[in-house]
Amino acid sequence: MYIGEASQKTGLSIKAIRFYEARGLIKAPERMGRYRVYKESDLELLRLIKEAKAMGISLSQLQQVISYQNGQIDWRTIKTFLAEVRQQLIQRITDIQDKIALLDSCYEQIDITEA
Repeated sequence: MYIGEASQKTGLSIKAIRFYEARGLIKAPERMGRYRVYKESDLELLRLIKEAKAMGISLSQLQQVISYQNGQIDWRTIKTFLAEVRQQLIQRITDIQDKIALLDSCYEQIDITEA
């Protein structure tokens, strides 16, 4: 499929797709004459990039984990990275819960009585 259809199917602008290609996040797709021809695997990676960005993952982080083995996307590395991000989020939740508990404790210790 051409870039316009890839844009529609991923919800990304044509400009964003070209930008990700220029940054090396996706491999330059094969060409049919002057036109880029995207495969379903390209769309899967583009969707992942879009979702990762929505979660706050930077493009530079993605650049470090998106790689290809024998011309195919190395999903194993990406999956490992996403598991690490998940663990970091869980740790942040735990940290926030600990701070809330400390705040609750401080709040309970404050005695507001009128003299």
